[in-house]
Formats: sequence, structure tokens, C-alpha cells
Amino acid sequence: MSCEVADHLAWNSPYGGVDRYPMRHRAQTIRDRLRRGSRRYADWVDVLSDAVTAMRTGRPHSSRVRLPTPFGRRFPPVDGAGFHIVLQGSCWLFPPDDAPIALGVGDVAFLPRGGAHGLADSPSTPLADAAATSPAQTRPVTDDDAPRTGRHLANRSGTVMLCGAYLLDRSRAHPLLSDLPDVIHLPARIGRHPGLRAAVDLLGDELDQPQPGGDAMLPALLEVLLLHILRAWFDEQATHGTATGWAAALRDPAVAAALRAIHGDPSRQWTVEELGARAGLSRAAFARRFAALVGQPPLAYLTWWRMTLAARLLRDSDAPPATIARKVGYNSEFAFAHAFKREYGLAPGGYRQSAPMQEASSRQ
Repeated sequence: MSCEVADHLAWNSPYGGVDRYPMRHRAQTIRDRLRRGSRRYADWVDVLSDAVTAMRTGRPHSSRVRLPTPFGRRFPPVDGAGFHIVLQGSCWLFPPDDAPIALGVGDVAFLPRGGAHGLADSPSTPLADAAATSPAQTRPVTDDDAPRTGRHLANRSGTVMLCGAYLLDRSRAHPLLSDLPDVIHLPARIGRHPGLRAAVDLLGDELDQPQPGGDAMLPALLEVLLLHILRAWFDEQATHGTATGWAAALRDPAVAAALRAIHGDPSRQWTVEELGARAGLSRAAFARRFAALVGQPPLAYLTWWRMTLAARLLRDSDAPPATIARKVGYNSEFAFAHAFKREYGLAPGGYRQSAPMQEASSRQ
């Protein structure tokens, strides 16, 4: 992706990390940071991963871009999520219905719903539509003007950013992601979110120094970056005591235990009593707590998640409906078809036929 808005998502983005460490220590530092982050979130990261995987419809995109000063760009909404990370300089992000947000070096801005927004070097710079932007005004960073290491970026003018976007299916957004605000701003702070900073550094290095295997590496690093952005946001909510909804559910020991059980074995014939026992609560106490944080009763969420998994299997595999029915907890193909149609308005076979058209439409 580039700020020229040349691709089908019309996204322009910046993001990244600066190489702050001597090269001989850098790899070990990044590994240590990622391990610490993984241990910290091991209890609930699988639920988060499932939520992201359920919505993903294509490969993520990312690139470095340079924005010569002055610049002001207005971007239309897209069917996905996008991020901006400032590598050099600074800029202002303009949400559609909120005050401008100042972004400095290392700051992360994430737009979970791909809402319309603007980027400018100053709050007073007028915004021009991105489609009307001249390629000469906004262009990818090249080897000629961006040396291999991030340390040299400081010798160049303008704002350099790492931009990226994720293709997501909005027709059935997981409530965990629906709970997110329109814009997530994660300022760069020393000692905060080391896993996120390590992921940014790894992605920046891969874009700076393309190596064999890059076609597989970049999408994987972008997925890691997305999960670290979400982890950091949930961590911020807990730190400030403002966690509600799913942010609170993932950190509530009882509800998190039940969610792990559901996601770990969705085909099991769970009862509220069994899930309550996993949570260490009585049936009534568990049902109340789960509904208060997740937004629906336990078995309603179980059914929702089963149908979400079934839709993904119908879209992404050739498995027959009877096999999919068993995988999501239905011994009867008829009962599965009835439940699926109630959720999606189509029988499983009809949904499978329409899925490629829906996906193609979402990418346009």
C-alpha cells in the first residue's frame, strides 16, 4: 500500500520503528520482548486470534511512504482496518468526528473500522482528496532516498511513515472488535508495550532489507503487529481502569476461562452448568457475569461462534455440509442447516455459492 492510493483500498499510511540498538544485540532484544509479551497474554490470546481470523478475508498490505512538507490528504472509508506508524517527523491525524490527534515518532494509530480520516503536517493545512494527490507529492521510500537502516532516516526531510491495511469481513464482525473505538492511538512511551515495539522493528527491518521469503514473512509480521496493537489497547484499558465489555471479559478470570473452553472445543455440547464449573462459579452467577461482559448469554454466544466458524469453513474449504455440521457441534445436518439459515438467511449450500461474490465485492 502507498499514500498514492494506487491500490484498491485507497489507503495511505505510515508506520514503523527506528533501529535503536546495536545490530549485534538487536535480534536477541526483539526475541526477548516478544517472549515477554507472549507469556503475559497466554491466557486469552487464542480468543483474540480467533476473533481476528474469523474476520480476515485477504492478505494484509504495508509499505513505507515519505510525505514531503507541507501535506494534507483526506482518505475515504475502506472495507477493512488500517494503521499508521510514524518513523520520522510528525503529523496530525484527523478523525471524522473528533479532534485532531498529534502523532510523533513511534506513535501508532489504528483505525479498526477503516473510517474516513485525514493526515496533514499541521492542523492548519487544508486537506485534499487522496485520489487527487500527485504521485510526486506522496511516494514510497526507495533505496535512493531511504538508506537501509532506520537511523539514517533522520537525515532526510519530510515525514516518513509505515502504512498498512487489513481486509476484513464487516458482515459478521466479532463483538470483540466491534467494541473498539474508531481510532486507537498508542503513543510511544519508554518501557511500554515492548512486544509492540519489537513487532514494529521487525516489520520495519523486513521492509528496509528485503530478503528471500519476504512474500511469506511480511503478511505474518503484519498479523503479529495487529495482535500486538490489540493487546496494547486492552492493556491500556486495564491500566487506566476503563476496561468494559470485551476488554474486561478477556481479563476476567471466570469469563475468560469459559471463552477459552468454548473456543477450544466449539463442537462440545456445552451447558451453562459446565461452563460455570470451568469458571468456578454457580450457574446463575456465571450466566449473569458472562452476559454483562460479553453482551449475550453463554449459549447464545456459543451458537454465534459455531455459525461463524461454519461460515468460514463453507467459504474457505470444500468440506461437505455434514462434515462442517459435526465440526461445529451438530449431529444432524438438518438441525445445522436450520440454525445456519436462521443466522445468515441462507442455507449452507446457498451461502457457499454466494461467498466468492461477496468477497470480491468487499475488495473492490
